[in-house]
Amino acid sequence: MKLGGRIQASIEVLDDILKRRTPANMALRDWGKSNRFAGSKDRTVIGNIVHDALRQKSSIGWRMNEESPRALTLGTVGFVWNYSADQLSKLFKDDKFSPEALTSDEIRRLGGTISLEDAPDWIKGDVPEWLWPAFENNFGDEALDEARALTQRPPLDIRVNTLRTDKQAAYNALKAFNVVPMDISPVGFRLTAAGLEARLPNVQSEAMYQTGGIEIQDEGSQLVSLLVNAQAGEKVFDYCAGGGGKSLAMAADMNNQGSVHAFDIDKRRLAPLYQRAMRAGADIIDVRNPPAASLSDLIGNMDKVLIDAPCTGVGTWRRKPDAKWRVSEEALERRNNEQSKILREAHQYLRPGGLLFYVTCSMLAEENEAQVYGFLEDNEEFELLSAGEVWEERFGTDGPKPWSEDGQTVTLTPASTNTDGFFFAVMEKTKA
Repeated sequence: MKLGGRIQASIEVLDDILKRRTPANMALRDWGKSNRFAGSKDRTVIGNIVHDALRQKSSIGWRMNEESPRALTLGTVGFVWNYSADQLSKLFKDDKFSPEALTSDEIRRLGGTISLEDAPDWIKGDVPEWLWPAFENNFGDEALDEARALTQRPPLDIRVNTLRTDKQAAYNALKAFNVVPMDISPVGFRLTAAGLEARLPNVQSEAMYQTGGIEIQDEGSQLVSLLVNAQAGEKVFDYCAGGGGKSLAMAADMNNQGSVHAFDIDKRRLAPLYQRAMRAGADIIDVRNPPAASLSDLIGNMDKVLIDAPCTGVGTWRRKPDAKWRVSEEALERRNNEQSKILREAHQYLRPGGLLFYVTCSMLAEENEAQVYGFLEDNEEFELLSAGEVWEERFGTDGPKPWSEDGQTVTLTPASTNTDGFFFAVMEKTKA
C-alpha cells in the first residue's frame, strides 16, 4: 500500500473506534482481518496514525474545526507527521485508494493558519473537557505540562529478571535493539519510542525473553514494585495481581525467598501468571483464585499487602489513548467505590506492624489521595508513612523525582519521571 491508501485505511479504523466505540486494538485487528492484502508495514503505519490521532484528538480537532475520522486523520498526518497540504494533494492524486481530494478549507487549515493559542486548556492538553477541572485541581500550574506529556508516544520498557540472568547478560542479548539503561530503575532497559512509520521490535520472540531473562514492564510499574521493598523471607500479598507483573518483580527482589501470594477477583486476569511464573523461575509465587474465602489462612499473617487498585487508567493514556475518550463520570464513580471496597477488604490480611501499599495507574486525586485519606479516617490503627522518604531511600536524591501534592504520597508521571502515571502510598498497621 502507498501512504494514500494507508491514510484512507486509518480513516476507516477511526470511524469504527469513534462511532462504534470499538477499542483501538480490536478495530485495527478487525481491519487487518478484512484486508488480508495489507502487509505488516502497512498495519504498522495505520496503527501509528490511529494512535497518534487519538492521543491528540482534541487539539487536532480544534485546528481542523471538526473531530470526524477524516479530519483527525488528515490533521495527524499534517500536524504530527509534518506532511504539507501540497504533499498530501499529490499523494492522493497518484493513488486511487487514497481519500477524496482535499477541500479548500482543509488545505487552509493544514497550512497552519489555526493556532491553539486561544484554545481552552483542556483542548491544548487533550484531556476530556469534563475531566479537566479534576486534572487541573490535582496538578495546578503544572496541569498542562502533565497533560501534554500524556500525548507523546511511549517507549518500550524491559525489566531484567535477576532470578534468571544479570543486567550485563541481558544487555548483551538486547544491544542490537539500541537499549539504554533506565534513569531510575536499577533493573531496567528502555527502547525509545519508534519513529513515525516504524514499530518497536518484538522482543518477546528473543531467546532472552523466552527463557525468562526479561519481562516487558513500564518503568513506573517497576518502580512501585521496588518501593514495596519486599525482603527475602517476607510474606507478601499482591491483592489485585492481574497478570502478575508486580508479583514477578517482587519475587525477584526477594531472591525467591519467602512467599508472594497473588490474588485477583477475576481469575481470567490471573491465568497468564502460572506460565509467567514458571518461565521466570519465580517459585515463591502462590496464585490464589477467587472466591475471597480461599484467603482465610492469610488473615492477619502478611508482612506486606500491595493493592494495585482498579482505576480509570489515566496514567496509561500514552499506551491506550482510546481509553481516554471512553472514560466517564460514571466510570470514575464506579472505580472510586471499588477502590474503597478493596481497601476495606485487603487490610485485614496484615499483621500488626505490617505495611499496606496503595497503588493505582491513575493521576487523579479522587482515585489516589482521597482514597488514602478516607481509609485513614475510618481505620485509626493505620498511619500514613512518607512515600517520599521511601523513594529517596530506594533511589537516592539525584535522579528524577515524582510529583507530590501532600509531601507524603507520590505520583509518577510522564512529565516528572518519564514513566507511565502511577500513584504510590504506604501505610503502617500500628496495632491490631
